[in-house]
Amino acid sequence: MNWVSPIKDEDTLNNLLDALRAQDEKYYILFRVGVGTGLQVKEILNMRVGEILGKDEIMVYIGAKNLRRTYLISQDLKGIVKDYTKEMELSDYLIPGSKRGTPLTRNQAYRVIKSTCTDLGMNDFGALTMRKTFAWRYYKKTGDICYLQKLFNHSSSLVTFRFIGVKPSLVTRLSKMTEKENAKARRDMFKDKAGKARIQALRDFLNYLEDGIQSPEKEDRFYGAVDSLLGEVETLVREFKEQMGA
Repeated sequence: MNWVSPIKDEDTLNNLLDALRAQDEKYYILFRVGVGTGLQVKEILNMRVGEILGKDEIMVYIGAKNLRRTYLISQDLKGIVKDYTKEMELSDYLIPGSKRGTPLTRNQAYRVIKSTCTDLGMNDFGALTMRKTFAWRYYKKTGDICYLQKLFNHSSSLVTFRFIGVKPSLVTRLSKMTEKENAKARRDMFKDKAGKARIQALRDFLNYLEDGIQSPEKEDRFYGAVDSLLGEVETLVREFKEQMGA
């Protein structure tokens, strides 16, 4: 599966929104709600006007355990939805399909948005683009990765960081780890001596690099790669020492 990245540039996002609006207002609204709330495409397509009009938040229940998730609606988005739904009934689908009384299909929504993205030179659009764009913008604005982790039902904040393509510093990663995650890490380290085995694997790899940099047969790019890797490792070690007092 190809990596789908969030839309990080505001001009790019606005150009896409304008192009979608030129296609049909409903595609613009679909994307605005997606990047404004973090809701999944299927949740937006199944939504009735009365479920979002004038609301500050939307409750969604997910999974077999019926977990409740709260998606916030900004004042700006509330105003956009209000203008869009002026002549619609509360029971109407927010994003109507071609047949009366039916919602737009997921395939049709994807086809139009994908085609519009391609026309704009955005070739990495995927089903998660809207959600990742919301998450990226929210994190950059608030720095609150924990809200996103809970909203998306991710197992850890590291999963959420990877989801939006952010590489946090060790300091940030440690500060976001919960007591439950720390306890699990402890158990995993002790189980079958997994922690010791991982350290030994790193030691073996560093020995391989040490032997490699003394070999005149290696290409220059090998040395460049080793230099970059050691720089990353040295930064992590320094941050670890600062945090743990080592």
